[in-house]
Amino acid sequence: MSLRADAPTAAPARVHRFSRAERWIHRTTAVLMGVCVVTASFLYVPELARLVGRRELVVRVHEWAGLALPAPVLAGLASRAFRADLGRLNRFGPHDRRWLRAALRRDRRRASRPAGKFNAGQKVYASWIAGATLVMLGTGLLMWFTHLTPLLWRTSATFVHDWLALTVGIVLAGHIGMALADPEARRGMRTGSVSEEWAEREHPLWRR
Repeated sequence: MSLRADAPTAAPARVHRFSRAERWIHRTTAVLMGVCVVTASFLYVPELARLVGRRELVVRVHEWAGLALPAPVLAGLASRAFRADLGRLNRFGPHDRRWLRAALRRDRRRASRPAGKFNAGQKVYASWIAGATLVMLGTGLLMWFTHLTPLLWRTSATFVHDWLALTVGIVLAGHIGMALADPEARRGMRTGSVSEEWAEREHPLWRR
């Protein structure tokens, strides 16, 4: 009988995916967006509104969190890695159109959904949430500085702000649900690296 201990199993290979700056941008933006969503819920849902004793404080927290929402992204422009990923998110190729067609057909085969570092769904989400944030910021400012705009503008801004806020909440819930379904993707955003096997399977066109 051999007394020699078995050789230790090699750890799975890891691939660098996000820099520290990118992870902090994501976390800070997520916190600010969460504050906006929670405070909006307490302002507009009657059952929750009755639980708040200082409505004016909730309004101010909501306003300042919304005003600060673009700040992490603007500060992140100092990061070369973040700028590079913004460029990737802003470019659509033939493989992205193929990914979207497969998603619309509910074709879940990996071969039908080729992706680079970011898949087409992530690119669409990033573009949509960036545009929605700017619209929410603009309409929020119109609602905040009531003395600077006519009544029609304020009424229209309130309508757009409220309904877009509901849509943002639904889209964010979908985004969180997809993240919860993919532990390795969450690990990549938390630690900055993912397994090589996951990268090859989920993002086969990613040139690392």
